[in-house]
Amino acid sequence: MDLKQLRYFDAVAETLHFGQAAERLHLAQPALSQAVRRLEAELGVVLLARTTRQVELTPAGAFFHREVRRILGDLDASVLGARSIAEGSRGLLRVGFTGTSAFTQLARLSRMLRAALPAVVLEVQADLLTPGQVERLLDGRLDLGVLRGPVAEPRIETRTLLQEPLVLALPADHRLAHEPALEVVDVSADEFVAYADTRSAVNEAMISSCLRAGFSPKVTHRAPGTAALLALVAADLGVALVPESVRSMQLKGVVFRDVADAATIDLSLAWRADEPSSLVAAALDVLDRHGFFSPHPSPTS
Repeated sequence: MDLKQLRYFDAVAETLHFGQAAERLHLAQPALSQAVRRLEAELGVVLLARTTRQVELTPAGAFFHREVRRILGDLDASVLGARSIAEGSRGLLRVGFTGTSAFTQLARLSRMLRAALPAVVLEVQADLLTPGQVERLLDGRLDLGVLRGPVAEPRIETRTLLQEPLVLALPADHRLAHEPALEVVDVSADEFVAYADTRSAVNEAMISSCLRAGFSPKVTHRAPGTAALLALVAADLGVALVPESVRSMQLKGVVFRDVADAATIDLSLAWRADEPSSLVAAALDVLDRHGFFSPHPSPTS
């Protein structure tokens, strides 16, 4: 029994007419009749009751036809699914977000992809620092990452989404909480809270800002993620320089203040340079066409 025999039988069972079925299949009627008889012989079952005037399904034939329709439907769906995956229009897309970038970028990214690729399912992995995202991109646990650039790893490509200034996160009762204008040097005597991963791009931008202001920051506490970092600030255990988007995480006991001379930090989309997935390629194309990237993107690797 082969797939061709099943399709032949399906056509006859639907039309209950060998001539019409043969015409639909672009097949000579005698060849179709022989093929169906071979199928019945292999099964050891009469599927069709034939007379000179009509063709009818036997009870066994009616049951077999229902099963054949199910099998052919599953097969067609499998073929369509495989082609969709190969074309990048279907599948699971795993996207990482650093810090609070999910608050500012997830909705934009999701809407663009859902409109153009409705069969793609997003798996969101949030509050991942840049080094952790790079590791997950390289070992295949992530497909795309919204992270802080620049990324020195040559196997990772990035495109800039935007540049954010650093802002000060201060305890609500800090001496500078209500000052009208601040510079980085104003917190030179304060203790700092930083991210636990010393490879953090935000840590590097914080240190760079402080060094340009003439001092080295005294880091006394470290946090695994943004929520924990702000909790330490709220507990009056230090101040922090964080990307402006962190303002979206309103936490009682923390105030955010602009800093005139603080560094800026890139927010970028990253993926593996040798990414073989057509789904990732399709997603990047959609995001590019719909303006997800900075107006003047500069691919890096």
